[in-house]
Amino acid sequence: MSEKRVMTAGDLYRMHWVSDPAVSPENGAAAYILKSVSTKHDGYVTQIRLIQPDGSSDAPFTAGEQDGAPQWSPDGSQLAFLRKKGDARQVWLLPAHGGEAQAVTDLKHGVSAYKWSPDGSALLLKAEAPDGEEEKTDSKDALPEEKIVDRIRYKADGAGLMGSRRTHLFVFDIASGTGEQITSGALDIGAFAWSPDGTAIAYTTELPTEDIPDADLRPTNDLYVTDRKGGTPRQLTDGKISIGHVSYTPDGKSILMLADDLSCGYATLTRIYLIPAEGGEYRALYTDLDIQLGHSAVSDMRAGAGTPPVYSHDQRSVFIQVSQNGRVEVARFALDGSDYEIMAGGDREIYQFALTPSGDLILAAADPLHPGDLFRLDLASGTETRLTDCNAGLWSELLLSEPEEFRFTAGDGWPMQGWIMKPIGFKEGSKVPAVLEIHGGPQAMYGHTFMHEFQLLAAAGFAVFYTNPRGGHGYGQVHVNTVRGDYGGRDYQDLMEFTDYVLNTYDYVDGSRLGVTGGSYGGFMTNWIVGHTDRFQAAVTQRSISNWLSFYGVSDIGYHFTEDQIWGNAWDDVEKLWKHSPLAYVGHVKTPLLVLHGEQDLRCPIEQGEQMFVALKRLGKKTQLIRFPGADHNLSRSGNPHLRTRRLTHIVRWFEENIER
Repeated sequence: MSEKRVMTAGDLYRMHWVSDPAVSPENGAAAYILKSVSTKHDGYVTQIRLIQPDGSSDAPFTAGEQDGAPQWSPDGSQLAFLRKKGDARQVWLLPAHGGEAQAVTDLKHGVSAYKWSPDGSALLLKAEAPDGEEEKTDSKDALPEEKIVDRIRYKADGAGLMGSRRTHLFVFDIASGTGEQITSGALDIGAFAWSPDGTAIAYTTELPTEDIPDADLRPTNDLYVTDRKGGTPRQLTDGKISIGHVSYTPDGKSILMLADDLSCGYATLTRIYLIPAEGGEYRALYTDLDIQLGHSAVSDMRAGAGTPPVYSHDQRSVFIQVSQNGRVEVARFALDGSDYEIMAGGDREIYQFALTPSGDLILAAADPLHPGDLFRLDLASGTETRLTDCNAGLWSELLLSEPEEFRFTAGDGWPMQGWIMKPIGFKEGSKVPAVLEIHGGPQAMYGHTFMHEFQLLAAAGFAVFYTNPRGGHGYGQVHVNTVRGDYGGRDYQDLMEFTDYVLNTYDYVDGSRLGVTGGSYGGFMTNWIVGHTDRFQAAVTQRSISNWLSFYGVSDIGYHFTEDQIWGNAWDDVEKLWKHSPLAYVGHVKTPLLVLHGEQDLRCPIEQGEQMFVALKRLGKKTQLIRFPGADHNLSRSGNPHLRTRRLTHIVRWFEENIER
């Protein structure tokens, strides 16, 4: 057997990722997505595989290269999934027991999401449709056309510039092969759901109100119900909550919503709400529970995760993910609000799950030493069985660093959680350099999951330490809300006190050889740190924020995120926004700073990184700007594989060049 080696950036090309488990109601077999890097390293291949309940007969089920979103028909006879037909993703159907997949929809702009009707006769589709005059189609001989923008919400990271199209719902009848648009007008559909009897459809959207005549400026949305034919919709909510998910309870009497009341702005914990399906007052369940519902963990293995609520077979409860203390678990909540219980937990990230006909849970889970696999949990016995081991070959070659979890107390007495990873090949009694990692969000959470970036730094001889400072999820409402209006305040103190704790507790960490890095909010904080302390010898800021004044107008979320998080706008609150801008303190920077930024990042546009770089160069400071062409805000998680590896290589290079070895 060959000697094991440390991880490299190029190992990304050999990694596999499993996701989207969909369990057949007929026999419990699970369809799932296996994602791999393409042979050209310029993208990814996603294919659907089928695995039996006991983990046997794990085999390809579809032959496409970009298949996704598998869903079984209610009787298990067919598997629906999304695949491109021409330039747009359509719904395809594949018989469960063999045959050829057939495209059944042919919408001009494709399908973004869909759901089977309860009787399996139809599909409810979410798709773009023209609102007014359709955009002109460019040809190679046509002159470029100007873009006329009328909406404040005219662009979105990852999607680019929005045209005149709006997102609407269509009901597609499978037998006749015809579809009917059931919503219309100047609105965009959010969440949607069938009623159990298939006669009604619930959905969320934002419409203008008397107080907020521009719907794009609404921080909340509303729940509507219409009939299957798209009759006049009924508004059920009062515009006071922000709704992220809707589904009918199994008895059809109520609609469950995952929502928040924005009492703490975008830092408000998500709650379970129930509202009568025929209309009436809604009520929040488990209001005393100081836990974030849903998936809040960050990883550089995937750009999105999470599973909508799943009802138990006895129809009395619902399974929902919860994020707390660095874990993403699956909890069961009684629909009468009486009790909840963690059903699948542990020091890991359960990023998706499904329920089998026998009442077991299929878990898609990652931990600090594995990017993710499928597991079956027998809820009756508590026995868990591993179903896949998609990276076994590569992992058999590698030496990995396992994080050590610890607790500490901040200067104001607040309890905190942290982790530290020793470098590969660490020798007792030695002193090693170390890197502080800072997550984005800030309403997110580091946790018990795999991070390629961390393993690469450990492979290069660095210890890695990280925590969840105030502003992040996982520790209750007060913890996540503290940062609002105080960016660079208590959050900065938490990180500096955390660094002090690490240096005082782990004597192998050399305090004279420290680095710091982070992305998005973590990039903001990296910029802030180097402008307020010289204790770090090198820094890497990724997809960062440097100037709240310009961020307000250039980010796809700047006009509302800045007001919610910094408590100001770019004309009435210039002093406040500048006070919280790292660029204001650039003259104090002595730390060599590497600036990494995607050229198509619309969340934190590249001008934010450019401003830091230009100011530092003008001041004669050590800096470098790396621009990643075509990359959006999710470069590190789902971007071009070649650019992902280049990004990782630059991070390690900068620390190796600027921190004494």
